[in-house]
Amino acid sequence: MTRTKAMAWAGGASYLLMVGLLVWGAPRAPGTVHAAGSLLAVSLLAGMVRRMPLSALAMTLIGSTAVVAGPPSAAHESLAASYQGQFLSYLAADLVLGFVVATRARRASIVAVAVSFTVQLLVIGGFAHGDDLTVNGVIALLAIAASCMAGLLTRERREHAAALRSQEVAEAVTAERLRIARELHDMVAHSIGIIAIQAGVGSRVIQTQPAEAGEALRTIEAASRQTLSSLRRTLVALRQADGGAIGPERSPLAPSPGLSNVGQLAAATADAGVRVDVRRSGEQRPLPADVDLAAYRIVQEALTNVVRHADTGRCRVAIDFGDEELSVEVVDDGCGATWNGSAARPAQGFGIVGMRERVGLLGGHLSAGPRPEGGFRVAARLPLPEPAGSAVEAR
Repeated sequence: MTRTKAMAWAGGASYLLMVGLLVWGAPRAPGTVHAAGSLLAVSLLAGMVRRMPLSALAMTLIGSTAVVAGPPSAAHESLAASYQGQFLSYLAADLVLGFVVATRARRASIVAVAVSFTVQLLVIGGFAHGDDLTVNGVIALLAIAASCMAGLLTRERREHAAALRSQEVAEAVTAERLRIARELHDMVAHSIGIIAIQAGVGSRVIQTQPAEAGEALRTIEAASRQTLSSLRRTLVALRQADGGAIGPERSPLAPSPGLSNVGQLAAATADAGVRVDVRRSGEQRPLPADVDLAAYRIVQEALTNVVRHADTGRCRVAIDFGDEELSVEVVDDGCGATWNGSAARPAQGFGIVGMRERVGLLGGHLSAGPRPEGGFRVAARLPLPEPAGSAVEAR
């Protein structure tokens, strides 16, 4: 049994103990006092209501029944007058019933409503007389109906909010994929341009300068292999969006940013009030264009969120060039609980969604979340394909 469950059960036991003290410790007190005391005692069930609402409902039904069926009040009160106010104790069970309807499955909710209504009807029928029977029965029915209606409205609002959130996430993923497609178009256009130029050079010098023609052919082979590798890694998981139309806006025909531009990104971040400590390790070498661009976008998005949400004056960017993978880590010591994507506050943007989409398309792994010592950490591992030159030599 976990600690939270133990605390919840301790609250349930305390609730039953308090109800017992109210009923049998002060038997001559008015029934309304007993009912009010039991309503206040239900606050002890807060932990159990959140984690085990069905058990909490059973306990409130037991406690409310004990208030009604306990020792009668002062002898000068009639039996009907003694129990008239005590039926108010079932309001606690109705509150818990509304929470059950709002959070549990429909079948469990229907069973809970049926059991609660049956118990209240039997107890009211056994301890109310004459006009009090009709009045208390109608009040109990209306209270149950009101709690069920409130629970249903809460459930529908939560389901609607979840549906809107899912739709927003799907739209963010689609937008990120369209952005990746535009950037991929630029990379392919750049590579095809290199291939065309080198092919023209080779065709002109193939008779007079065979060595230069061979170098041009090797450049063409390396560029084409790298481009095909980038296309294969990206397009294998990139679905066609919006009927295949990319839209009227296209990326400018300029070199795509990469890890070589992280210094400029750090300078811009420093102008925004956050000093960035960039650390590089491993053998720095040219990377495939898609991996280089994805790593840059991850650092860019992470630093943007540090500026917006972390409330700190510094952060650290670590880039490790491994033999088989590229590791990128962005760490800050600010308010990690308010970062985009944290569970402490609903995210307003979809930065982590976009980063996860990029990393997933390249077959990598992304982890993002608050650190135990404070702050937030984003870490990405991107697998590096075998260099084209190595593949040619191995063949």
